[in-house]
Formats: sequence, structure tokens, C-alpha cells
Amino acid sequence: MRRLVDVLSGSGTVLHTYPITLGDQGDEANDSLYEAKALEAAAHGRLVADNEIERLTARLHVSRSGQMSPYGDDLERSSETKDGLEQSVRERAYALWERDGRPDSPTEVFWHRALDQHLSERAYALWQREGCPDGRADEFWHRVVGFEAQ
Repeated sequence: MRRLVDVLSGSGTVLHTYPITLGDQGDEANDSLYEAKALEAAAHGRLVADNEIERLTARLHVSRSGQMSPYGDDLERSSETKDGLEQSVRERAYALWERDGRPDSPTEVFWHRALDQHLSERAYALWQREGCPDGRADEFWHRVVGFEAQ
């Protein structure tokens, strides 16, 4: 079973919303198992500096109709879930394919280009939000790619 879990900073700000899947035990799992898994993902994904990890908390996401901003930016909020990300990339891949004149190239080429563009935009938005720190661009790229891989 998959549930969305918000990871919050020490001040209560939502830093990221993770889609957490607990496999076979998901039907019986209580909320704390989902929350623990989200906190583990936040630590692994280096969502915050190591000295701030202990101040993070987690809660089940309250409403799919409310604001969800796993990346902390205003780009395409529909891609905060795996299904939303897939749909967003699919639409972009189709637009790239059309823009290139609908070639007979394998569709995977356009899918990967679209995914790379999407993730690059997300990483750049995070980097900007943090004040464009020198030498840390790769950190934001890995954070975004880590979310996509979950």
C-alpha cells in the first residue's frame, strides 16, 4: 500500500512529501511505520544537513487536494507522486517527439530526454531556493534524482 508522508523541518515547514510503499505489510501497517520510512528516506536523501536530521518529523499527508510541494518549489505540483511524475514526463516526451518532427526513433530516447529536463528544472529550482550556493549543484541534482528513484 502506498501513502504520502510529509517530512517537516523543526519549525513545522513541509520540506518534502514522499510516496511511501510498505509492500505486503502495508494493509496492516500503522502510521508510524510510514512516518519512519519517510524519515529514513529524508536522511538517506540528505534532505537537510546531518546536524538537523534529528529535528525532522513526519506525518501522513492530510489531503491530496491541499498543497503538496515535495521539492519545495512551484514547478508542476502534479509531479509530487510517482504517477504524477510519470504523466508529466510522458507529456513532455510527446511534445519533444512532436517538436522533432515525429521521427521513427525509439520512444525511450524522448522519455529519457524529458525526464532529464524535468529533473534538471527541479534541481535548478531547489538550488535557486537555497541561494545558489557555490559548488553544491550536484547535491541538488542527487536530491531530485533520489526522489524520482523511490
